[in-house]
Amino acid sequence: MQHYEVKPDLMTMAKSLAGGFPLSGVVGRAEVMDAPAPGGLGGTYAGNPLAVAAAHAVLDVIAEEQLCQRAEQLGSHLQEVLNQARATCPAIVDVRGRGSMVAVEFNDPQTGEPSPEFTRQVQQKAQENGLLLLSCGVYGNVIRFLYPLTIPDAQFSKALDILARVLKS
Repeated sequence: MQHYEVKPDLMTMAKSLAGGFPLSGVVGRAEVMDAPAPGGLGGTYAGNPLAVAAAHAVLDVIAEEQLCQRAEQLGSHLQEVLNQARATCPAIVDVRGRGSMVAVEFNDPQTGEPSPEFTRQVQQKAQENGLLLLSCGVYGNVIRFLYPLTIPDAQFSKALDILARVLKS
């Protein structure tokens, strides 16, 4: 939200918040959060102390290991590689993302139509070289990247090298 200078009324969070423990949360402005009467919100899983302790530990690790900054660095590097590949890969029509969640979209250069076929070829060539890629999107013409922020630098560099080679071929 900070990237867009937005102040939401409500924001939800879940999944990695507790490092694998089931936990989700809602935060919001006081006037919204204070609106329900006492006892108006809750559930049978609310306030699991073990999951809350796990979330505290996860938040400590995120701060100590500067994982938010790492997400920005890794994502910028990946987008740089993908944008450089545009020079030799006319099927790339869009590179987008925020932090480490990045996507590249492929269309047929002749027709301008989405190209799930080209996307599958990229996936296949990458897999043959040891890199697994996830396709997504309504037309199956998008490859989405979302890797662990704890990925070793050498492994990340190797993945980018494979990706760059595949997109050149």
